[in-house]
Amino acid sequence: MKNTSDILCIGSVLWDVIGRSASHMRMGSDVPGRITRLPGGVAMNIAMTLRRFGLTPALLTTIGKDEEGRELLAACQSMGMNCDYVYLSEDLPTDRYMAIEGANGLIAAIADAHSLEAAGDKILRPLENGRLGSAKSPYAGVIALDGNLTLALLETISKSPLFIAADLRVAPASPGKAERLAPLLSHPHATLYVNLEEAGLLCQTTFDTSEQAAHALLGRGAHGILVTDGGNRASVGRKGRVLTQTPPEVLVTRVTGAGDTFMAAHIAAEIRGETPEQALNSALAAAAAYVSGETPL
Repeated sequence: MKNTSDILCIGSVLWDVIGRSASHMRMGSDVPGRITRLPGGVAMNIAMTLRRFGLTPALLTTIGKDEEGRELLAACQSMGMNCDYVYLSEDLPTDRYMAIEGANGLIAAIADAHSLEAAGDKILRPLENGRLGSAKSPYAGVIALDGNLTLALLETISKSPLFIAADLRVAPASPGKAERLAPLLSHPHATLYVNLEEAGLLCQTTFDTSEQAAHALLGRGAHGILVTDGGNRASVGRKGRVLTQTPPEVLVTRVTGAGDTFMAAHIAAEIRGETPEQALNSALAAAAAYVSGETPL
């Protein structure tokens, strides 16, 4: 069994179509701006940031064998991703995400990730058939897991012997999908990366601060938790201990992908051997650079 990657990224890899304007926007706004199409998706955004930190991620996802899929696969490979384990589908189209952003933040977004959901556990076959692991010899490295997977599949992962030895790092795809992560709260090696709203959804309440949220999630059995709150204080909690830091103040120019950048930067910092305080600081600095536009797309 040979693996030439530092981390597995499991979940959505798709085309991001993003319209951005420097104007404040509301429902019905029609303003000038720029429209871009770039590789995206939670798993892909994390993988791209990991590449910037010198790590080699392997993608476990589904990509269609349509024209958009061929372009997307080529783009992933050109960025240094290991695509050997991607499930290439004959009958499922390549997924897409569309968002509108204004000076006042994200206005609206639609995620068309139906193919990832339809593929189900087919994307996990390399963890079972010996290419990356098996039930008798489970994968023991770091795995970044995307909450775009179905609730049924996330429940399977939470109990599967294929993941029992992995260092799981889990991100919700959006607040609307945060509650899907509930089964993973009890996983003995899972760290969840959520924002304040998502933390509240998981606990079926609301929180005023990330520190409150981190303590509550640890109290519900979480092994590890990181809670962000935009430009307010962020917290990391493990083994009953919670650390809190304030992000750098920056001018926000984009928001799509900021949470994924934070998560990837934190994972990379821990792989480098940074202390919990240093890793949180590194992740906040990377996310601030991203939302300010300092980090190139």
